[in-house]
Amino acid sequence: MIELSIVIVSFNAKADLERCLASLHAAPPASTNEIIVVDNASTDGSTSVAATWPGVHVSVSPTNRGFSAANNVGIRASGGRNVLLLNSDTLVPPGAIDHLLGELDRHPDVAIVGPRLVDGSGRAELSFGSMITPLNEFRRRRLIRALERGDLQASALVEATTREEQFPDWVSGACLLVRRADADTVGLLDERFFMYTEDVDLCASVRERGRIVWFEPSAEVRHLRGRSASRNPETARLRIPLVSRPVGLSAASPCDERQ
Repeated sequence: MIELSIVIVSFNAKADLERCLASLHAAPPASTNEIIVVDNASTDGSTSVAATWPGVHVSVSPTNRGFSAANNVGIRASGGRNVLLLNSDTLVPPGAIDHLLGELDRHPDVAIVGPRLVDGSGRAELSFGSMITPLNEFRRRRLIRALERGDLQASALVEATTREEQFPDWVSGACLLVRRADADTVGLLDERFFMYTEDVDLCASVRERGRIVWFEPSAEVRHLRGRSASRNPETARLRIPLVSRPVGLSAASPCDERQ
């Protein structure tokens, strides 16, 4: 079995996808790996771009089934001992993926690990957090609004917090490394989540089985923040299923960690 499967879901993100694949090609992980691109019925030529990269396997969906379902297609088609869910609008610097894999090797009780995410300007993102509750969501949105206003105190808080190793309730699915055994145990991603909070639910389901979610700040990945979502605004209404699965995320207000 190879060490790592990298699954990238793409929807009308041709330019972003090409940049993401270029970053992986320029500095591939040292571990044995494969890259699987799942195209969610794009109309911008994304499939042809992905197919030009050596070693990249492309799966094309005839319809846009959503982020969770497309990731599951990629996971099922892959064979790695670990699976990295990676957004098409990310840039992965040298060594970042190997560092995440190293954390799994060092901590057998860790099922999921996420890196520090920074935006296109190098500013830290809120890419992990506590489980969704009305109070936690209120606090998070208040902090995001402060960041959008350019509040220096809020920026300093986020910068400092994202420099610390954490055991959060969830890490962002923009770049999420999970052991295949743990993903299989919880039944992969819940496909009733079309887009957003599927990563929160996955982490919650893993934690309910006694496993750990880890945030590793020394691995850093650049995230260009939700370009696929901006191209498909209808997905903004399709975040929380009417009924949650038995373990995992219960119905609550959405948390747009990959906005």
